[in-house]
Amino acid sequence: MNPSFDRVGVFTVNGTMKALVKHQRGPGAELQEVEIPGIRDDEVLIKVKATSICGTDVHIYNWDEWSESRVNPPYVFGHEFAGEIVEVGEKVHTYQVGDYVSAETHIICGHCPQCLTGKFHICENTQIIGVDTQGCFAEYVALPASNLWRNPDDMPTDIASIQEPMGNAVHTVLNGDVAGKSVAIIGCGPIGLMAVGVAKAAGASQVLAFDLNDYRLDLAKQMGATKTVNSGQDDPVEVAKSLTDGHGVDVVCEMSGHPVAMDQGFKMITNGGRVSILSLPTKRVSLDVTNDIVFKGVEVQGITGRKMYETWQQVSRLLQSKQVDVKPMITHHLKLEEFQEGFELMNEGKCGKVVLHP
Repeated sequence: MNPSFDRVGVFTVNGTMKALVKHQRGPGAELQEVEIPGIRDDEVLIKVKATSICGTDVHIYNWDEWSESRVNPPYVFGHEFAGEIVEVGEKVHTYQVGDYVSAETHIICGHCPQCLTGKFHICENTQIIGVDTQGCFAEYVALPASNLWRNPDDMPTDIASIQEPMGNAVHTVLNGDVAGKSVAIIGCGPIGLMAVGVAKAAGASQVLAFDLNDYRLDLAKQMGATKTVNSGQDDPVEVAKSLTDGHGVDVVCEMSGHPVAMDQGFKMITNGGRVSILSLPTKRVSLDVTNDIVFKGVEVQGITGRKMYETWQQVSRLLQSKQVDVKPMITHHLKLEEFQEGFELMNEGKCGKVVLHP
């Protein structure tokens, strides 16, 4: 790696870097030496300090039906990170070398009907960093300056790296009123765990956490769940109704993607309740639409990404105020070279959030 200064005095980096590459249309990934990306006039180059593994990355690593239909190896994947800007494009004036940043991962077109009406998070031409473009499981990543979020100087890099997935949790939970309501979080992976903390901070009267994994249910308790339920040992629907005087819960946040769990979510929701679905089922899901949705008058929401940049503001404030403490669910720190251990932990459910350090 050879740092230098260009003709206008802007710090530049060239050479090669280590990166985690989705190298084939099949399971796994490889650590490779690749070229440090160049930047366009409206982009910055960021030295990655911490990058965390997301459920989407696990889909890509495992090579399931969704990833097979979506991504095109070989390329660098990963999309959650925190780092320091080391180079700025000529048209970038709002950021400078040395700034400590993370990034919104949806690169939008700016001209579709959704973008023109301010619904940037559902841009019909969205490209996702590390899914449709080169990602951040690397020493450096190049990104549009418009996607950056400036981090507080005192925010630890591991916490800064998980703001993007925490945004998913915030968007899912707060896409409707939860104050004084009963909230069920189905699936206690990392985003589900953060959703538990967000629901509690937002004033939910009950936060019920459902999973098959006792390790993650224990983390859910640490994140503020008022009741944890192992769905393999107890009937989730019966438990939910018993805790709500037989009416069912007011809000269901579906984070598991499992067909059985999703069906249970619709059966435990109260009449007129809200079901917000963030998960990505890899197979078709069978639901009783007539009885569990239509006759109940249920509001069903598909949740994608975060509202730009409203959700980022909410995330930053929840973390800075310490209303949500994410430290209990950041369970592992590994070197980038130890990525296989990180993905094994994710697949086995023996972790909360896994943070990699290039």
